[in-house]
Amino acid sequence: MNKSEDTEKKEKEEESQEFIGQEESEERHMSIEELIAMVAGKEEKEEKDKLEDMRSIGLYGDVEEESISEVISGLLTLQHTGMPKLSKDGEVEEEGKPIKLYISTYGGSADEMASLIDIMGVVRKNCPIHTIGLGKVMSAGVLILASGTKGERYIGKNCRVMIHSVIAGNHGSLHNLENELAEVKKMQDIYLQSLADVTNMTKKQLKSFMRRKQNVYLNANEAIKYGIADKILE
Repeated sequence: MNKSEDTEKKEKEEESQEFIGQEESEERHMSIEELIAMVAGKEEKEEKDKLEDMRSIGLYGDVEEESISEVISGLLTLQHTGMPKLSKDGEVEEEGKPIKLYISTYGGSADEMASLIDIMGVVRKNCPIHTIGLGKVMSAGVLILASGTKGERYIGKNCRVMIHSVIAGNHGSLHNLENELAEVKKMQDIYLQSLADVTNMTKKQLKSFMRRKQNVYLNANEAIKYGIADKILE
């Protein structure tokens, strides 16, 4: 081999080593990027898993438009993130994730109560709703507690439950008052029938409570006896 060929060979070897070095450098650079992406992706997944595990919502205070709209929004969101997983054949492979609904209320609007009950019926088809009564569950709150998934309705051992008749307004013309009274009777009938559907009480028994014309108070064990709740919270 002459000197010219030897020089050319060395130059090719140097070029080859330089190219390999560049490839290794690029590979190391990509590996760092991939590592950062992997760590970021893991953290994002962990954060998402934590959010998915936080499947509880609370109804604290009066049953009124603002609070009920927040509860309904929360139920629908949690339903969306916890839907049952289906196979290609449409069979359920994994049940929907349960939702915990904490309730502590003196009651409120019968109309807002009805809207929440309707939505609970829809959500329960996909995700069990565990209702938990705390402190006081009264008036409209009683039907909300009782409308949870049967077997998963809990009540605090010191919780007070109160049932009474639907209350109407008392102002306006005579014709308006007559119309209002008819609507109140209709709403009370819906309330009693709905309670009878989800508890151990009959509509006749509930009507006898209403005829007392006073608030009917129950303790936690009595609420379980009448089928408003299933278990003492422990």
